[in-house]
Amino acid sequence: MPGAPCIALVAGEASGDLIGSGVVAAIRRHLPDASFVGIGGQRLIAAGLRSWYPQEKLAVHGLVEVLAHLRELIAMRRELVARLLELRPTLFLGIDSPDFNLGIERTLKRAGIATAHMVSPTVWAWRSGRIRTIRAAVDHMLVLFPFEEAIYRAAGIPATFIGHPLADEIPEEVHQAGAREDLRLPRNAPVIALLPGSRRSEIERMAPPFIHAARLVVERVPEARFLVPLVTRETRELFEGILYREQARDLPMSLLFGHAQEALAASDVALATSGTVTLEAALVGRPMVIAYRVAPLSYLIARRLVRVNEMGLPNILAGELVVPEFVQDAATPENLAQALVNLLLDESVRAAVQARFSELHGVLRRGAAETAAQALLPYLGEVGARAAA
Repeated sequence: MPGAPCIALVAGEASGDLIGSGVVAAIRRHLPDASFVGIGGQRLIAAGLRSWYPQEKLAVHGLVEVLAHLRELIAMRRELVARLLELRPTLFLGIDSPDFNLGIERTLKRAGIATAHMVSPTVWAWRSGRIRTIRAAVDHMLVLFPFEEAIYRAAGIPATFIGHPLADEIPEEVHQAGAREDLRLPRNAPVIALLPGSRRSEIERMAPPFIHAARLVVERVPEARFLVPLVTRETRELFEGILYREQARDLPMSLLFGHAQEALAASDVALATSGTVTLEAALVGRPMVIAYRVAPLSYLIARRLVRVNEMGLPNILAGELVVPEFVQDAATPENLAQALVNLLLDESVRAAVQARFSELHGVLRRGAAETAAQALLPYLGEVGARAAA
């Protein structure tokens, strides 16, 4: 159809796939004839994206780990930019993956193509100088957290706080008894969700201390049960192999394909690798212990650059240490187990944490997909401007 906009987008990880798919669906409600091309996962493809490359090629994590894939990533980005300059989409939307997307956005903006970026780089935590790069690359920022909007507007970058899609997706009240019944768990047993990460590198680093922590918890709380949601067959097989290697297959542990929200709903507390899953746990209302380990060199570099005291998203958003977190050498099985047992045994602390998480849920529940679509429609030509009016 003449005048139908073409939106190019790149989502480099599973969380971007989730966020992007909602925005694509929202834009389609206003502009049914819009087309979408770029890079995305299964959710975006199902929403109508024609993905030119497998999303998995972009899901590389860690300062040092990226180096092993750098040549391939640079070649992919160069080819992608050439295709986009030839296509000249109405709008390019980069979703997260700033080290990959901002270079694309800068080139396209210089060529006169409108650009937007969704999910702010952590300029408030480290590498604050990136704000200048972002100003040169992005016409509009779509941010997930309320304090980020003011940062960008102060830097002269149009920005919209859209809230977080997970806050829209997760109900404000999650029923533990029903979740336990669905997973065939005892109604009164202490249940702990173990969330070792979605990437292979995360599981390789976090599964061993998580498994040993579970062993120590069982020594203190013999009736404890564990749920381990894993996002792919590959990560499940990897975790099973680590269980076998650590001689821990006797632990009362159930491995799930996905179903992280169901596992969290059924649990009393969680042990989670720092990342989006900690926000998911907070929105479900589950007290947690947060842990993180990366390659030693990555940690040494990051420690010099990071400007915030907390690592976990729930603590950053709350502005204080609401739940315990253990980073690098502090993420020992003993520390993790002790913190989990403390949470399990102190009902008043769990209740206070849940109350703070309920407040956080309300702040982030903004109808993110529709809010993002409304912010982007004016950049989609005359037909988009009319839809936004």
